[in-house]
Amino acid sequence: MFKNQPKGLIPAALSNMGERFGYYIMNAVLVLFLCSKFGLSDETGGLIYSFFYAGIYVLSLVGGYIADKTQNYKGTIINGLIIMSLGYVILSIPILATDTNQSWLLPLTCVALFLIAFGNGLFKGNLQAIVGQIYDNYEAEAAKQGKEALTIAKSKRDSGFQIFYVFINVGGLVAPFIAPLLRSWWLGVNNMVYNATLPAKCHAFLNEGAQWGADKINELTELASKASMVPVADLGTFCQEYLKIFNEGIHYSFIASVVAMLISLVIFIATKKIFPTPGKKEEKVVVEYTEEEKAAMAKEIKQRMYALFAVLGIAIFFWFSFHQNGTSLSLFARDFVDTSTIAPEIWQAVNPFFVIALTPIIMLVFGSLARKGKEISTPRKIAYGMGIAAIAYLFLVIYCNMKGYPSAQDFLAQTTAEQEVMKAGPWVLIVLYFFLTVAELFISPLGLSFVSKVAPKHLQGLCQGLWLGATAVGNLLLWIGPLMYNKIPIWQCWSIFMIVCIISMGVMFGMVKWLERVTK
Repeated sequence: MFKNQPKGLIPAALSNMGERFGYYIMNAVLVLFLCSKFGLSDETGGLIYSFFYAGIYVLSLVGGYIADKTQNYKGTIINGLIIMSLGYVILSIPILATDTNQSWLLPLTCVALFLIAFGNGLFKGNLQAIVGQIYDNYEAEAAKQGKEALTIAKSKRDSGFQIFYVFINVGGLVAPFIAPLLRSWWLGVNNMVYNATLPAKCHAFLNEGAQWGADKINELTELASKASMVPVADLGTFCQEYLKIFNEGIHYSFIASVVAMLISLVIFIATKKIFPTPGKKEEKVVVEYTEEEKAAMAKEIKQRMYALFAVLGIAIFFWFSFHQNGTSLSLFARDFVDTSTIAPEIWQAVNPFFVIALTPIIMLVFGSLARKGKEISTPRKIAYGMGIAAIAYLFLVIYCNMKGYPSAQDFLAQTTAEQEVMKAGPWVLIVLYFFLTVAELFISPLGLSFVSKVAPKHLQGLCQGLWLGATAVGNLLLWIGPLMYNKIPIWQCWSIFMIVCIISMGVMFGMVKWLERVTK
């Protein structure tokens, strides 16, 4: 797996792993945190999440432009880590949201999210560009040794980006456990226990409890008595205290994100001399081209950019479907799956677990096919990935239709007893994330590899930013998931994502031969 990979890959991957660990701590709880802290609806929480997630990737274009313009990829990455750390510091301050302070506290939270998004924009795409530069130099050195050495070197790029992606998911595997563990610990210190449904019910009681009937009050009283280790004397006081303690535990988890950012910063600074410095190399080489050569080069660049934008169009719809794991799929885990023993955020660790477990297997299969002369091209792998994503949603469509699930809004209107009878077992999420992860492994790391192949040398940071920009466009559409989730039977919601993936697969297969010619 690591054999004959170029020097610099592992330090870059470790730097990324630390940053991703901190990021995924926050990402695992963001929508649920916004709803529990501020009493926001699922749709509003999902909308903020969509804009935040989109901002991360849109701002990668800014980060890529800055790094390409200055040719200072390393400095841009360091600045990104520092700015992200500041955003996490703001999020880690535990302030109880009230009617009097929400007008400035929610905007402050959004400012913190912007700092994280901007810092990520400076960091993420440019680190990926450096990995691409590592392989450019590796292949250039191999070319000096002959055609066979160059062929072997070129075959390492896809696997190198897959290794890089594994390290991302090592951080993603551990991170989702941090916030729930700290939250449960802090609740325990304050004689309370975790209940996923209580924050929304506490907000509802504080806002409109005076209009509640006896049945709803008795139901909340029963839930409160189970969630408190001491007798509940006053329901209003309990709700305020539970929300305070519940969210303080999440705030403390953001401190772990700050620590992770600093570790990533230390690793990058300590190893930055290993990484290429393209600006310095280009100053030493001055090449004159004829007009014919310039025209041929311009035509090739144009073809490469056309190919890049074609793949970006497909990537938009993949991320629109895949990143529902932070919105509608997280809400599905909270509402329709029995999470009495496992917090809904922890289910996001299933995806990175499968990434780590399945990547060596997929690399082995791809490597075996390549050795037999049956190598699957990167564009074709991406097309297969869209088909596998469709299978993931097909599974949910069939299961939810068989269970007769209504919209989430109608489901939550039922009594707690009725909901418990209908809830799914945890195995549903495991099967779902298995297929989504396989799809991800066919698309995300190989998409990064594809971009590094077609990107012109002087636009590597910007092109990696464009890949992330396509992700941003997909993320801007994420709010549609929670909206459908609450308004229509959820099997219909999953059907829409399945259809999107099937159409994207068909379009990608239609472009495969052209894309293969461009990337040769």
